[in-house]
Amino acid sequence: MPFIPGSSSTDTTADARDADAPRGLLGEAFARLRRKTGPDIDDLMARIILPSLTVSDEERARATHQDLGLKLARQDLWDELADRIDYADESRLATPGGESASLLLAFGARSDLVAAAEDAIHDGVNPDMSGMQAMEDILLEHHGRHALAMIVALSHFDIGWALQTATTSGDLAAGPETSDRIEAHFKRAADLLLPYDPQELDSPSLAAAKCALLATRRHPDRRVADDYEKLITLDPDCPRHMRALGFHLLPRYYGTYDQLELEARRTAARTGEVWGSGGYAWVYLDALAADDAALIRLDADYFLEGLDHILGIKRDQHVTNQLAAFCAITMAPDRPRPAPLPADSDANRARLHDYLDCILTNHLSELHPLVWSQTLVAPGLTPALPPRRVLVTTGRHAALRAIALRFAEEIAEGKTIAFSPSGMYRLPAL
Repeated sequence: MPFIPGSSSTDTTADARDADAPRGLLGEAFARLRRKTGPDIDDLMARIILPSLTVSDEERARATHQDLGLKLARQDLWDELADRIDYADESRLATPGGESASLLLAFGARSDLVAAAEDAIHDGVNPDMSGMQAMEDILLEHHGRHALAMIVALSHFDIGWALQTATTSGDLAAGPETSDRIEAHFKRAADLLLPYDPQELDSPSLAAAKCALLATRRHPDRRVADDYEKLITLDPDCPRHMRALGFHLLPRYYGTYDQLELEARRTAARTGEVWGSGGYAWVYLDALAADDAALIRLDADYFLEGLDHILGIKRDQHVTNQLAAFCAITMAPDRPRPAPLPADSDANRARLHDYLDCILTNHLSELHPLVWSQTLVAPGLTPALPPRRVLVTTGRHAALRAIALRFAEEIAEGKTIAFSPSGMYRLPAL
């Protein structure tokens, strides 16, 4: 499985909760949270003062880069688009949360084409390839621009992956013709990137694209660690690359738990000047979200030290909310799991869950509800999410419930828990 790269109401009245009641996966996850916390938490939540941003700086930054990529593609300003991606690569331009601007530009540039293909696939038909051919023609007109080759290659990859996913799930009839289409998309994507060396070009986005294409190889396990090492060396500031490495080293994909542990330590050593011990935590973050068994080999002391370093170095509330939601929801002791694990893994889970207290006390100053909603639905992944208003309302409730649980005794005594940029503080009972 590859690791692919509006304003809403936050009314928290009972009527708003009923109107925005989440359904599907989000509804099931939120129902579990309600059963865990109980109805009394709703009363305790009123004693928490925490500013809530329905649209965060991170979202605005991502949208700015994606929208610019989309705009330049729609206006056929391909040279300007390539120049922008080259500049973003050269300067390592990123969002406040650390997302690569060059990858966001490339995503926006191909979003019209890929969305149209995905719509057709969801309707059970093979997509019209006239748009893809137009992209190929553009590439011929701008021969040698590796940024444009990357966009076209990732377009092929996205469409091929969507076809493969649809046939696996049964949404699209499987057969030799569809298999040939998938193989042709993957092969074309690889061929387009083959002439370009990310290290020579100093292009992290190109290296990231080549790592994404490992999913199309028959034996990617032989190259995953090496290719991701090159990518992370090019762009150590970007946590997405480290998270993708750990995710792909799970046994269900291309690695083993021993490899995951080894590469997490090696990554921490290589990125120590940037992240301290944070590289170890970044590599493990999505692996732990996707596979409980990864807790068995985890060095909890080292992981928590890594979180300390990340929060101390990356003073960004988007990242703070991500890590808080990870500890509160993903590492919750009662999170459903497919099979029992050794007691050591439960102890590690409890320690990571308890680290929420440190984040709340020392680092959290504003709430980003969408981060909590995504963690509630599919931690560590990018799911197909419900409408934004549902996400904001549900994310806010999930966060406030988790916080109310941590301070339930103090709130019950009449104290109010308040958060600010200078830290968390307690207001005495009146």
